[in-house]
Amino acid sequence: MNIKEVEKLLKDVKDGQTSIDDALEVLRNFPYTDLGFARIDNHREMRTGYPEIIYCAGKSIGHVKEIFRVMSEKENNVFGTRATQEMYEAVRSVAPEAVYYPEARIISVQKNKPTVPDSLIAVITAGTSDIPVAEEAAITAELLGNNVLRIYDAGVAGIHRLVDKLPEIRKCRVVIVIAGMEGALASVVGGLVDKPVIAVPTSVGYGANFGGVSALLAMLTSCSTGVTVVNIDNGFGAGFSASMINKL
Repeated sequence: MNIKEVEKLLKDVKDGQTSIDDALEVLRNFPYTDLGFARIDNHREMRTGYPEIIYCAGKSIGHVKEIFRVMSEKENNVFGTRATQEMYEAVRSVAPEAVYYPEARIISVQKNKPTVPDSLIAVITAGTSDIPVAEEAAITAELLGNNVLRIYDAGVAGIHRLVDKLPEIRKCRVVIVIAGMEGALASVVGGLVDKPVIAVPTSVGYGANFGGVSALLAMLTSCSTGVTVVNIDNGFGAGFSASMINKL
């Protein structure tokens, strides 16, 4: 339930179009709906401006389907991350308008178009292997109501690929940099732009990459100012934070 829905409900009660008993029935599941296996936070959009988002990994297909069904009935935008094709097929049976982004592994049910600011979010990857995490960040940002500039495969092994795009990058309000291996790209970008940089280490790399730990530590110890780091492979966290910054 969002602020506009609560305002309308209160106005209808004031105007005599809705009885107090009917209003109480509407509010019965406010601020959360208890499904037994999950408690859906219906109040979150009022508090934060963003609805609750489903982390699908580790959940059964049936649980994901039921959560989507209940949330989509509230007429709010819903999306789930780390979702499989099988989960999407199940969700589509209860929410036919659902859309699946296979590379990002995101399911979206969009009931309302969010307001989109003119400013851009840049999503830059070091390599092509980082694109799945980048797409999670980019699709997240777009579903939350942002325009995204994608620049892929612009790592430090051929830095001229990045330099050519600097004029476009500098026009963006926030920059997300996604890199595995040694994670150096975040420091490079941080030293070239005057915008906040959100660095995402990925698990891409050979053995000494330690599943993304080497890139994570390199980004955390970056000497470039204005670089903030999220967890390994956490494209969603980067996209969400970038959206909040872009909409300030």
